Amino acid sequence: MTASASARPDPAHQPPAGAARPARADARRNREKLLAAARTAFAATDGAAPLEAVAREAGVGIGTLYRHFPTREALVEALYAAELDAVVTSAPALLADLAPEAALHAWVDRYAGFLATKRGMSDTLRAGWASGSIATPATRERLTAAIALILDAGAEAGTLRTDVEAEEVTMMLLGVFLSTTASNCPERTERLLHLVIDALRPA
Repeated sequence: MTASASARPDPAHQPPAGAARPARADARRNREKLLAAARTAFAATDGAAPLEAVAREAGVGIGTLYRHFPTREALVEALYAAELDAVVTSAPALLADLAPEAALHAWVDRYAGFLATKRGMSDTLRAGWASGSIATPATRERLTAAIALILDAGAEAGTLRTDVEAEEVTMMLLGVFLSTTASNCPERTERLLHLVIDALRPA
């Protein structure tokens, strides 16, 4: 037998095709469960949610959490990115199903949920952005693009004002967030956000 033949792997000792797929699928499910649990935990607190509580809520061990997210910063960065993606991509999805004004209402409600989750991550995010351990996302630009999409649809339908720029709406929404963060009053935040919506209707 030649050296090359003897080095050839024996098919009888190889794992069956696709054997690794269930493990990868399990890993994806665990990651999704951890992000969902972290979303709930961070939205419920103004401080640092214990990672042990996140793992417990996800139904996995703390070791599984650390395999996916070696540090708190890694978990926060992944959750923030996922939440931002969800908010931004919800705009065209909502417009596909709803009239522009209704889509704006639904999008602002989704944005409020994003803000609630961000509140529990703020300290970690600020420290990570300052140190460079967390990449700085183009949050404002992406939110403004989503708002512009809805405003354009509303202007065409005649249900939203044509003389307001998307960047101005972004500034108003951020102002609501900054002015209500300390009070931690979701009801007031929701009221102010919907006052912004009322201001976007044609006179």
